[in-house]
Amino acid sequence: MNFKFFKKHLFITIFWIVLGITLWLNFQANDSKYDALLQTIAILFYSIILTYYLTEKLLPKALQKKKMKQFLILSIFFILTLSIFNSFVFTYISVSSKKPLPVHFSDQIPILWKGFYLSIPASLLIIGTACGIRFYQEHGKIERDHILLQQDHLENQLKLLQDQVNPHVMFNILNHIHILLKKDTELASFLLLKFSDILRYQLYECNKNEVILENEIQYLKDLIDVEKLRWGNEIDVSTSFAIMNKKAMIAPLLLVPFIENAFKYVSRVPDYKGFIKINCSENNNQIHLSIENTYAKIPIQSKHVGGIGLQNVKKRLNLIYPAAHQLNITENGQLYKVDLTINLSST
Repeated sequence: MNFKFFKKHLFITIFWIVLGITLWLNFQANDSKYDALLQTIAILFYSIILTYYLTEKLLPKALQKKKMKQFLILSIFFILTLSIFNSFVFTYISVSSKKPLPVHFSDQIPILWKGFYLSIPASLLIIGTACGIRFYQEHGKIERDHILLQQDHLENQLKLLQDQVNPHVMFNILNHIHILLKKDTELASFLLLKFSDILRYQLYECNKNEVILENEIQYLKDLIDVEKLRWGNEIDVSTSFAIMNKKAMIAPLLLVPFIENAFKYVSRVPDYKGFIKINCSENNNQIHLSIENTYAKIPIQSKHVGGIGLQNVKKRLNLIYPAAHQLNITENGQLYKVDLTINLSST
């Protein structure tokens, strides 16, 4: 707290010290040390009061409410006010010490007017510099707050998208187990063990912004094993994983929807065996996922799941890897292909 206070007031404090020394040296060249000190203290004190109210009270409100035109008008008024004050100080301390002033105030006006005119550049410099320093600080604070708000919004959006993936995956696996319990209890028991591994990963790992790539790949392999058991000999599934840097980091559950989508839409028609080919590789912190499957326009599992997956993952890719990914999806009525490249070092 003390450091923030010191950092906030450091530049303005240096400015006032430099201004005070400059004023004193300037006045001392023409007046006695006492008169020079008196003028310096008076002008410095009044300048600090005016600029404090202007920069600490009015400027933040003007920036917040976007009323900078009104603030500019008030700043001009404050510059004129400071110039009038400086004129009186100059006239009644500096001028009066050299020669007697006219008795009547009306006769003093030409002297005051001259002092006012000569004080405008100095007043403009004082208030302009003080406002400039404060504007820089306040604008920087607003920008930082805006970035934090954007970051919070993105994190909340990512959390929402990720939370949509989790029940989606869990629903599919539980549905498989439910079906197998009626057909093959031993196989259902094996799937329950797989399910516990998958659930453990999602509960303890997927609440992080990034996970170890090796763990994410193992999670994908478990899901693929579940799907293989689910479909048995009805489809051919081939996989290839070549991960060079197993400790690389990746956003969790980012690749799952593509694999789920392949099993969801793979063709399964009489006298024709559909296939799914999954290739995933990583080299130099760049991951490449390629999926190819025979394609059926009506998804096999449409009665069980909604179309959350691909829309979800596209949004997540744009949020997490906005300029570090390439996604190409093509289909020709028979084959469905996904080609995804992510530069993991860009997060």
